[in-house]
Amino acid sequence: MALINDPNVTAQISALANSGQIDTNQIVALLNSVLPAGQQISTNTAGVTTGIYKRFGDFDKVNAKTEVVTTGLWSGDSGSLTSFFTSSTQAAQNSGQYYLNVYNAHPLTDSSAEVQFAVAYGNVNGYGSVDLATDDSSLLATKGTYAQYKSMLLDPTDTTFSFVNSAGLSTGSDEIYVINVSRARYREQMDAGNWQLRLSGSNGLFSFIDDSGKKFGDTYGKAGRVFNIVSGSLNLGTQNEATVNTTYDAGTGEGYGLFYPDRGIVVLNPKAVGRTVGNVRVNGSLVNLSGSLSTTSEQYNHRRLFSAISASNDFEARRTENISTQHFFVRATNREFNYSNNPTYVNTDGSFTEPTFESDPQTFITTVGLLNDSNELIAVAKTSQPIVKSFDKEVLIKVKLSF
Repeated sequence: MALINDPNVTAQISALANSGQIDTNQIVALLNSVLPAGQQISTNTAGVTTGIYKRFGDFDKVNAKTEVVTTGLWSGDSGSLTSFFTSSTQAAQNSGQYYLNVYNAHPLTDSSAEVQFAVAYGNVNGYGSVDLATDDSSLLATKGTYAQYKSMLLDPTDTTFSFVNSAGLSTGSDEIYVINVSRARYREQMDAGNWQLRLSGSNGLFSFIDDSGKKFGDTYGKAGRVFNIVSGSLNLGTQNEATVNTTYDAGTGEGYGLFYPDRGIVVLNPKAVGRTVGNVRVNGSLVNLSGSLSTTSEQYNHRRLFSAISASNDFEARRTENISTQHFFVRATNREFNYSNNPTYVNTDGSFTEPTFESDPQTFITTVGLLNDSNELIAVAKTSQPIVKSFDKEVLIKVKLSF
């Protein structure tokens, strides 16, 4: 910081104060007349500043730009989830009757483990849960699950979830499997046409996608866009479009499910996927993926779906977001920012530490700070490497803010 000890400047400032009319432009001009070039107060004439701050001009800012960004859905922006874990603690609680949280790492041994999605099973009649005739304290978890997703996803006039059958008509289903992606994972929406669920069972490995790529069923309902789930492949790694093998299970003639990208929810038809995929292993026993309707004990059918997913070792998905951006063009002309306020820039006697700076002053730009009108720092941008600035060099740095 410079110390101003000029009686003439002091007298002129006092005169302005005593007049009762203080012109800030005059004060700035007076101070700059005695301050070193690198420490002057900012003024902006013809786009050139002589201080350490520079106000953006009308053409230096681009506002209200929206970019569509697609990234991997899973933790770390990964597009493929290959390891699946559940928490024995959560499974043993009452919530374990309703759903299972699925993690990308073991939650009891890895502190970085995060919930990726949850699996659940619902039945409109409460089948698959202990009935009240057997246990008065039964939670009827499957009935509660079906009712929850029905109220969340279906129109009030719909009594059950319906899946397109072999005749192209909708068949109501009293039971559903649900894959509910964590809100922190899909954020704004899942990327329709860009996810692939694999299920593994005794009949082999099967891939399921939505039909949005071929525009078979882009309809809107209470929960926004709805697509049918079909057996097919995204053909990742090729330039080919997604392949749809079949839109329904041949054995039952029923469709595989529904996809709600704006809610991050996949609803599967247990009958159809169970008939196609076959048996899965749960707690050492082979059971069919379609689930059990017994009401004498808790069946935990959603564990069957988790088993089919984890055995496949791959769940691929991406998300889409509309990102608002602002662009700032930071311009340093040849006459600007060629001196530094760093104490090491000059010696105690005011001479340059580097003698060559006497005739050719230079600085190295490493950081751009964005300030508001109160000179409060609100954002900082770092350059990838120092940028040399001198009287024979001009610099243009583009800063993008995304939010």
